[in-house]
Amino acid sequence: MRLIYDLGIQLYSGGAWIASFFDDKAKKFVEGRKNVFQTLSDKIDPQSKYVWIHAASLGEFEQGRPIIEKLKVIKPEYKIILTFFSPSGYEVRKNYEGADIVCYLPMDTSWNAKRFLSIVRPSYAIFIKYEFWKNYLSCLKKQNIPTYIVSAIFRPSQAFFKWYGGWYRSVLKNFTHLFVQNKESKELLASIDVTNVSLAGDTRFDRVKDIAERAKQLPIVESFVGDSKVFIAGSSWPKDEAILIPYINEHPELKFIIAPHEIHEEHISKILSMMKRPCARYTQTNEEDVKNADCLIVDCFGLLSSIYRYGQVAYIGGGFGVGIHNILEAAVYGIPVMFGPNYKKFKEAVDMVERGGAYSISNEREFAHLMDDFYSDDSILYHKTAEVAAAYSDENKGATEKVILKIFEVNL
Repeated sequence: MRLIYDLGIQLYSGGAWIASFFDDKAKKFVEGRKNVFQTLSDKIDPQSKYVWIHAASLGEFEQGRPIIEKLKVIKPEYKIILTFFSPSGYEVRKNYEGADIVCYLPMDTSWNAKRFLSIVRPSYAIFIKYEFWKNYLSCLKKQNIPTYIVSAIFRPSQAFFKWYGGWYRSVLKNFTHLFVQNKESKELLASIDVTNVSLAGDTRFDRVKDIAERAKQLPIVESFVGDSKVFIAGSSWPKDEAILIPYINEHPELKFIIAPHEIHEEHISKILSMMKRPCARYTQTNEEDVKNADCLIVDCFGLLSSIYRYGQVAYIGGGFGVGIHNILEAAVYGIPVMFGPNYKKFKEAVDMVERGGAYSISNEREFAHLMDDFYSDDSILYHKTAEVAAAYSDENKGATEKVILKIFEVNL
């Protein structure tokens, strides 16, 4: 099985190399790994102790970020090396000041794993949520380096729990401890005799709470909003916008903010072409001119988590594609959240739908019905949904403290 795994890694690397001639993301994936070992050799301080934190992409980074930032305060003797698998994580956070070194993770071959660990010499290794790289984990185990996975979530459909999953289960044996999000994950692991597990929850709740408490003041958005009722669409994709924009065009009593997931010119132009109401682009307006717009298109990154606090209702994109984006950034402000039908793999979305703090919609009619109800005067549904969203966010904070206490024996 190991030979098949190693062959799969090689084939993936080869496929990425071929794709790099045609696709910008694949090119970054390949080019970013070319000089990783030299970069590490140049930047690693042999006299320092390191905590290595690995995230697949941007979403996982946001789960690991609370741990990084707490460690910088309570364990300043350790330096942080942060690695990413995906360009969508690395390219956005390559200048993140919370880490001492940020780089791509070399592909998971035995040689790369041994070389990486010989240079970095981490005192601890922390993987976020879904990362199960066999060769790295095996090397960490052999070198007796304490290794953890944080905010992990497991499902019966995963190979670990299948009749053929013996080799996959052996990967889990390399972790010193596993911190999982829910009781179901802990029970699944116990069923395959993995018991070094703690139910800690999801560190993203701590992250979004911190974001909300330190939300940016955005004068352009404040000027745009004024005294109006505002709907916010965050991380939207074309399939989301095809459902949202007809409603936007037909409801002049509301103002709308759209922060699309992709902000390249073609996408922004497509959104603008669908609009029948006055629009402004965030990067091309000012506090005075934006007052004349009914719709604000956020054509830059880094503002969405602060923008949510200006709305009464939020729609989170991605649910008509591979899966929804971060709903907690909106829910933390105690506002109702909507999203498309593909949300079942996201625990927080399932929980909030079951409790009545969020709603999934499948078409334009369902979206319009909910919007009409939420924005009606004295809407009972609105107040109930908002209360549930706020309570859910509040009751799930604290995962970061549980993780740090277990690993480093330090109370926050």
